[in-house]
Amino acid sequence: MRLIALLLICIAPVVVFSQRTVIHCGKLIDVEKGTVLNKQTIVVDGTKIVSVENGFTKPLSTDKLIDLSDKTVMPGLMDSHVHLESETSPNNYSQRFTRNVADIAFTSTIYARETLKAGFTSVRDLGGNGVNTSLRDAINSKVIVGPRVYSAGKSIATTGGHADPTNGVRKDLMGDPGPEAGVINGISDARKAVRQRYKEGVDVIKITASGGVLSVAKSGENPQFMEDELEEIIKTANDYGLKVAAHCHGTEAMLRAVRAGVHSIEHGTYMTPEVMDLMKQKGTYYVPTITAGKSVADSSKIPNYYPPLVQPKAATIGPKIQSTFAAAYKAGVKIAFGTDAGVYKHGKNWLEFVYMVEAGMPAMEAIQSATIEAAKLIGNWEELGSIKTGKIADIIAVDGDPIKDIQSMGKVKFVMKAGVQYF
Repeated sequence: MRLIALLLICIAPVVVFSQRTVIHCGKLIDVEKGTVLNKQTIVVDGTKIVSVENGFTKPLSTDKLIDLSDKTVMPGLMDSHVHLESETSPNNYSQRFTRNVADIAFTSTIYARETLKAGFTSVRDLGGNGVNTSLRDAINSKVIVGPRVYSAGKSIATTGGHADPTNGVRKDLMGDPGPEAGVINGISDARKAVRQRYKEGVDVIKITASGGVLSVAKSGENPQFMEDELEEIIKTANDYGLKVAAHCHGTEAMLRAVRAGVHSIEHGTYMTPEVMDLMKQKGTYYVPTITAGKSVADSSKIPNYYPPLVQPKAATIGPKIQSTFAAAYKAGVKIAFGTDAGVYKHGKNWLEFVYMVEAGMPAMEAIQSATIEAAKLIGNWEELGSIKTGKIADIIAVDGDPIKDIQSMGKVKFVMKAGVQYF
């Protein structure tokens, strides 16, 4: 009998009780209602928020208490446009020939950590060479520390267009990159390029619908896809459950992209009232990237920072984005927060809040653009983007009150992602 009893004990299921985390919040920003609540308690169990309670709830003896009673607490922030593989430098153009993929991968881990430390628990990485997708997987596997990454892999361009990886090199090195390298010409190529990205495991499709500022090519705004190519990209992406983000500076390029059904316009420098009306009609999001515009304009003043073809584009296009944002906001275009991090130094993403508020957006709406609105654009708003029972516990806290002083967004003191405190 004793032997039987011992056997029963050995095979009995082991019940493991997870430790809950109780967070006392001095102020809590409710981004769904657009209000600030005083003295609130968030209870986290595992990766999820299990309750949000009025007052400072007394923790159980088995709970972990985190005292943020002198902080402002809000959902983890989301940057809808980053590039974690690189960071601005006058050596960027030559480094294409000197850096190995492994070099890019190692430095990307540093940029990822800085981004999370700044309070950004989720990002869309809109274009690299594929390291961004591997970085996503390494973060998900907890091999390294970083934000939750939604990767576009390699952007899709046209021959000679922004994101053609051979722009600006010697003719004998140019070759003729095709859909596998994210370069298309015609609808067959367009279809294949999207399917290749899907095969590589991306989360979103990024296209460069107009010329760009930093590519070694003359125009920063000309349309670079025909409408049938855009329509094929979007139709194929939709078939595979992928949203499409369109880098766009020029007016005609934006009109073509929005008509074709892109989900977001990135940068949008020369956006006109006609484009804004069409975006509102179609429900297209605008991701402004004001910080990038200001950064490239500043760098254009430094001798030899950019190649001769790039410098005048940076000086002309960069300063315009903030005023475009102001007009788009006033017109009622849907806005999701995005900065183009990498074009400036990683970890400074919070400056976008300052520039948005300068341009006329109330602080609460700026924070909503980086939480619930960004979550809607990315497509994960049922799990992320607000502090609510049942949602994933992405939670940050800052010193001060950002509703009264938006500079407080640069004073992040606590970062939790999926129930784990990182900073």
